[in-house]
Parts: sequence; C-alpha cells; structure tokens
Amino acid sequence: MRLRTGVARIVMWRGLTGRESLGHAGFALLVAALGVATSILLSRLDLGTEALKLCLQIAVAMAAGALVLAVLSIRRISRGRQQIAESELRFRRAMEDSAIGIVVVGLDGRIRQTNPAFAAMLGYTSEEIEALTFFQITHPDDLLIGRETMDDLKAGTVNSFHFEKRYLRKDGTSVWAHLAGSVIRDETSGRPLYLVSQIENIDARKQAEARIAEAETRWNFALAGAGQGVWDLDMRKGGTTYSSTWVKMLGYADGELDGDPDRWLTMIHPDDREAVIEADRAHLDGETPFFEAEFRMRHKDGHWVWILDRGKAIERDEDGRLIRAIGSLTDITRRKEAEERLTVSAAMLADEKERLRVTLQSIGDAVICTDAANRITFMNPVAEKLTGIAGGEALGKILGHVYWAVDEETGRRIGVTRPAVGVHAPADQNSRAVLIRRDDTRCSIRQVVSPIINERNEFCGLVIVFQDFTDARALQRQLAHAAAHDALTGLANRSSFIRAMDDLVGQARKDGAANTTKSVGDTTESTGDTTESVRGAGHQFMFIDLDHFKLVNDTGGHAAGDALLKRVAATVRGVLGPDDIVARLGGDEFAVILKSGSAAGAKIAARSIIDAIGGLDFTWDGRPHVIGASIGLAAINANCGEVDEIIARADAACYAAKAAGRGCVCVAPDAQIVDGRTEPLAAAS
Repeated sequence: MRLRTGVARIVMWRGLTGRESLGHAGFALLVAALGVATSILLSRLDLGTEALKLCLQIAVAMAAGALVLAVLSIRRISRGRQQIAESELRFRRAMEDSAIGIVVVGLDGRIRQTNPAFAAMLGYTSEEIEALTFFQITHPDDLLIGRETMDDLKAGTVNSFHFEKRYLRKDGTSVWAHLAGSVIRDETSGRPLYLVSQIENIDARKQAEARIAEAETRWNFALAGAGQGVWDLDMRKGGTTYSSTWVKMLGYADGELDGDPDRWLTMIHPDDREAVIEADRAHLDGETPFFEAEFRMRHKDGHWVWILDRGKAIERDEDGRLIRAIGSLTDITRRKEAEERLTVSAAMLADEKERLRVTLQSIGDAVICTDAANRITFMNPVAEKLTGIAGGEALGKILGHVYWAVDEETGRRIGVTRPAVGVHAPADQNSRAVLIRRDDTRCSIRQVVSPIINERNEFCGLVIVFQDFTDARALQRQLAHAAAHDALTGLANRSSFIRAMDDLVGQARKDGAANTTKSVGDTTESTGDTTESVRGAGHQFMFIDLDHFKLVNDTGGHAAGDALLKRVAATVRGVLGPDDIVARLGGDEFAVILKSGSAAGAKIAARSIIDAIGGLDFTWDGRPHVIGASIGLAAINANCGEVDEIIARADAACYAAKAAGRGCVCVAPDAQIVDGRTEPLAAAS
C-alpha cells in the first residue's frame, strides 16, 4: 500500500497505537475476572451460600470495572483518531498552501510526497514529480552533495541539513534552490524513516550575485588593463588594502602590504616624502578637493618605480577625522624616463634649453570625448588651451566646430569618423597632424583617435587624445638641418654632398643606359650622335681650393679664417644659380655641382667664382687680405665612374691649376687616372 504520510501523521499514528493497547488491556481484565469467578465456582462448590455469593459479587464488580475501562479506552481511541485526521488535514493544508517547496523523500531517494509549490518550481505536476527520484531532478554537478548528505543521515552522524544546489526543471533548464530539513527516525530503534525538506527558490538571488561578480570582474580587468592599482583605507577594518595590480607593480604578493595605513610612506623615496606628506595633509585638512602626487616608491627588489597617486577621503566621523579613503596608483616610470631623456636633449642644445624646460613643465595630454552622434561630451583643460575654446562652450557641439586637424604635408583634413558596424577598429594614430584653431592659428599635434565600443559591440563615441608637438617638430627640423649642413658656413656638409652626388651619378647611369637602348634600336642615327647620346649631358663637378688662405689663418688667427670662410661661402653661393649645389668639404675646400651639363658653361661659372673670390675686400684688425681660388672641373655622366673617382679627378685638376700659377681652372679628362698621373689639362683663365 502506498504510504501517505508527513511528520504529523507518523507521530499521531504512534499515539493511536498506545490508546488501542489500553482498550485491549481492559478487555483482558474483564476476561480475567470472569475466569477467576468461574474457577472459584468450580473449585469451591462445597462453599457455603454466603461465600459463593461473595465470590460472585467480586466477579461481577471486576467485570463491571473492566467494562467501564474498555468503554473509556474506546472513547479515547475515537478522539485520537479524530485528532489524527485533524492534524493530517492541517499538515496537508500547510503543505498545499506553503509558498516554498516541501518534500518528503524516502531513504531510497524516491519522492514520496510533495506540495504544489515545489512541483511548480520545476514545471511538473505533483503526480509527475512524485514518480521521480531526487537524483533525476538534481543538476549533475550537484549530485555529490546530495549523495553525501543522504549517506550522513543514514549513518546517523547528522539529523538536519541545509545547503544550496541546482535542480533541473522539466524543460531542462536549471534553477538554484536552498534546502533545509531533517530526518524522521523511529522512536524505539532510532532507525531513519524519511527526510523532510523545505526548498526555497533562490535563482534570482544567484543571478544577481553572478551579475555583480561579472561587473566587478570587468572593473578589475579595466583597472588592470590600464595598469592602475587601487588602495582602500578603512579605519574601521584596521588599515589599508591594495589591489593585486598595485602590489604586483611593486613586486609583492597579494595581501603582503595590507594592514598598516602608514607603511606606504616608508616606501617613498626620501627626496619625495616631504612633498607627498604635505599633499596628503592638505587634502585631509580640506585645502584640496583630492590628493594627487607623483613620487618614487621602492620596488621589492630595490629599484625605484615612479608612481602617480590620486585619492580622496569619502567618509569622516563627527569630529572630521578620516574614516575611509579610496584612491588609484599608476606606474608612470616610462613617462618619467621619457621626460629625463628630453631633459638630457635640452641640456645638449643650449639654445633650446629654456623652451624645452617650459615644455616639460607644461607637458600633458589633451582629451576630447564625443558621443555616438559625434557631439562633444567632454574636454579637459589642456584641450581647451590647445583649441582655444572653453569646455562649457564646446559641450554638445559637433566635433568639427571645435576640432579641425589637417595633414601637415598635404593640407587635407584628417577625418575623425566612426568605424563600420561590426568591424573592430584599432586606435588611429597620426604624428604629423596640424590643429587649425578658430582664429586660423595652427598648432602641430600628435593625435590618437580611439573608438568607444560597449559590451554589446555598439559604437558609443570617440576619444581623441592629442599633444602639442609644435616645439618637438621644430627641433626635429633643426636637427635634420644640422645633420646635413656645415655649422660654420651653412652650406651642405661633406656627407650630405656625397649623398647628392651618389644620386646624380646613379641617375646619369640610368639615363645613359636608356639612351644606349634607344641608340641600338634606331639604326638611322649616326655613330657620333650615338656616342653623345650614350654619354648623356650629365652634370659638372667643381673642386675649389682657396689660394693664400693659410696666411690669413696664420696672421689673423682662426677667428679671421672662419670669418673669411663665411664670406667665401656667401660669395660662391651668390654667383651660382638656385639649383646648383654648393658644399664645404672641409678646411678651405669647397665643392659645387652644376646642374647644367655644358663644359663651356662650367668653365664660365668657375671663372666667375675665381673673380668673385679674388675681388673680396676682406680686412681683419685693420689689415687687408687678398686671397684667390684654384678650381678643378670633372664631368658627371654615365661613364664617369664612382663618386670618389670623380672627386679624385677634379682634385687632380685643381692641383694642376695651382701648379699652373693659381687663380685658374683646369678640366679633368673623361678618362680615368692612370698610375696616379693625368693627361695635360687645358687651362681657362
């Protein structure tokens, strides 16, 4: 027979058993009384009438008493059964009306009885779920805790239980529940009979906890990804706790620095500690809205790490004493190292020292944020300064009304647009942008444009980070100019001049090869024309050496020589055309590349240079000096050889000009130098 019972039914059944035993005892007493009377009659037939009468009276009295006792027992049994029925009805109503699940489970794991709340929680009817075992409706990952609890109850080591686990609904989905119950045991033997459990649906709470944990994970990941650590000072908890990013930044393990709220001060560099303590005091005294300081902290291995610390007191007691403060720390070692490198560069460039010092003092990034509609939502003070527009005026305006950047070389606008839907767009960096302000002034900047994408892969806006790069780009141009020009005369230096000659020689060879191909293909051209075409017009190289310059140096000193060299450089530059290249090779030696390929034109230009130098009116310390120049010419064409060979031929021609009496021009032959000797050179004077 199927057992229909709860805790109350088991208890009432035991009471009923006791009352029925009482009725049986009364009936037994009646039978015993009659038996006694009968035995007396049978054994005492020879008694007198009075004795017999007495015995019968006793028997009748005993029978009457037994009868009364039996009647009382029957009444008690009837009342007990009524109470059991009422108790069972109350128990059933309590189960039926309960808002949480109630389940009676057998020791074999079968569900003996359940209420509608539990059946509804799992999407079953009561009949369907009472045909299952708790193993069938438990999530596979949580079966172990149920089995262990059942084993402990059977072994008698526990009498009650409470834990959380997941059940499986009829549709296969899981639901979290909290179980609390106890075991019903036999009063006589102590043997476990059933388990009675109260089951509460806690799925909503579990999901909320999961969302909170996910949000905390994203927050911690964002901080770790940004390289920022977090500290939390809570005097009620006895000290300071630090995030794992913070302690790892200094080489420690999680929790190793927690506790003492003043320990961080002992780790600060002695040169920085006083300023940090003062900044901390100013904030605690209400003089500043938040605490901010840059300082060095000692890493666990002994080296120093630059830290940017920002924090704020968020709770105080009635007397204004600090209770809780929270802040963040960022490793800015790389930025500080970059600043140090800039400082070293400034020291090497004396004329840029003051400007670089101001630049370092005002270093900072400008930031502009927009929404998905490209309207400005935020501008920091540096951005206000660079754009010339106040943040309050810019908020809500389209980005193009405030920020307009163009390419420095092409002058085209640098677009700042949203990425395509579903396309991962990395940060867009541009190091040659120019910011055009509202008043048409310009500022060279370096910008990084990053899209903001939320967790649903939706575009939310842009973050534009830009820096004033005007001074840095000017310095780059100066350095590039210094690397290619002579510091004394401003002419091209030897290295840049050699590079220019390499390019011209290479181009002459390409032109010669092209002309050769054309000549071979066109059979109508004459041999002479073919030869001239193969050689190509090319260019002319001029080697200039000053005459009598040593005398100026010896009598007037190097200052006089330097002054004269500047005059000579300006004179040579003034004689030649804008396309011709003039360089100082070293000492009193100059070189020129004439873009005109005519040898006759080169001789005329050389003669003009000699005349201009000879006509210099140079006086030093009241003493006039007259110098001259000797020039050697060499052609640059397809058959001229390497650069050093061209220079060697022109140098030899210049030597021949000096030997011919100075102040004249010698032209090197096209043929290469043989055995260190040149053919006789024609002089043009």
